[in-house]
Amino acid sequence: MLKNFWYAIEFSHEVERRPRKVTCLGQDFVIWRRRDGSVACLSDLCVHRGGALSMGEMVEDRIACPYHGWEYEADGACVRIPANPPGRGIPKKARVDAYPVQEKYGLVWAYLGDLPEEQRPPIPHVPEHADPSFRPVYWQTVLEANYERAMENAIDAAHTPFVHRTIMGNPDKPEIPDYEVHQSEWHAQADVLLHPPASKGLWRMLSRKRVEPVVVTNSWYLPNVVKLHIRLAFGDLIMYDHNIPLSQNRTLVKLVGYRNFFTGKWADRNAIKRIVRIFEQDRRVVESQRPELLPFDLAAELHLRSDATQIAYRRRRQELIDQGWWLGDDDKVMGDVPRREATVIASPARRDNPELARAWVHKTRGETYEPARSAE
Repeated sequence: MLKNFWYAIEFSHEVERRPRKVTCLGQDFVIWRRRDGSVACLSDLCVHRGGALSMGEMVEDRIACPYHGWEYEADGACVRIPANPPGRGIPKKARVDAYPVQEKYGLVWAYLGDLPEEQRPPIPHVPEHADPSFRPVYWQTVLEANYERAMENAIDAAHTPFVHRTIMGNPDKPEIPDYEVHQSEWHAQADVLLHPPASKGLWRMLSRKRVEPVVVTNSWYLPNVVKLHIRLAFGDLIMYDHNIPLSQNRTLVKLVGYRNFFTGKWADRNAIKRIVRIFEQDRRVVESQRPELLPFDLAAELHLRSDATQIAYRRRRQELIDQGWWLGDDDKVMGDVPRREATVIASPARRDNPELARAWVHKTRGETYEPARSAE
């Protein structure tokens, strides 16, 4: 799993005043909407005795731990300890990690890392969200598989004629012509030619002419977003898969689908039904893949030219691993008994205040903080 990126952790319409727990990169966070409409994001772990802040209550714009009532501001600083007698100060270490937040494209994004603002990779651009000719639908599910396996499946054109033979693929025409991958620092895309079967249902009403082959643009955006742009005879269907790593072997997929045909609300249910049908065909394959995690060695699996988009991802991923951006498994083993320790991703405040960072050793983690290496 990769740190130092913006992660879409929740749909905007799901975030309200009351605290809400979300999970990403194996860590729990608490988010809530402040009085001014902005969203705050803290580590869901009170520094006192490890209480879950997401179970607490709001006190004005602060969140109060349900265990001993410690109150935290949106910047992570504890400003009230009820057990303290009047006049006793707040310890300097009484704070939790706070993470930068942006709301874009109907999603709440949290920056999970400690790089200064000017060095952070960008949030993927979604031009369709501001285009009134497109209508979005939102859907999510949990996949019992690694998020990178889910990503690679989504950009893998060669599986379409077999896994999606009843919707998007034609097993009688499985060939994938050579294509060119266009890559930048944080993104790659390729136009692939496919031969889908004839449309059915509502879509058949619009299909006055058959277009074959269909151009499908497969794209990935680091660290975990896949974009599929399907150019149908009657319009464009564009899907953004946000593959959120709950843990190494569990992924929350938040999908936003845009269409510029049948743009009335009445067609939303049909659009979601088609998305679910496609995804469920993928689920049975992805959840059964072995090894469960993507190999680190590029030569560990056999590759063809049709795998060029995935190969580009794996190579860029390795570069970031070499830069120290990889988060491994934090499960510790004592003898034969696994011991689960709390995971806390260092926030930007630790890098901004080296003196505080040296003192800020989270007692449940039992290790000192080492700033991540920059991209330089």
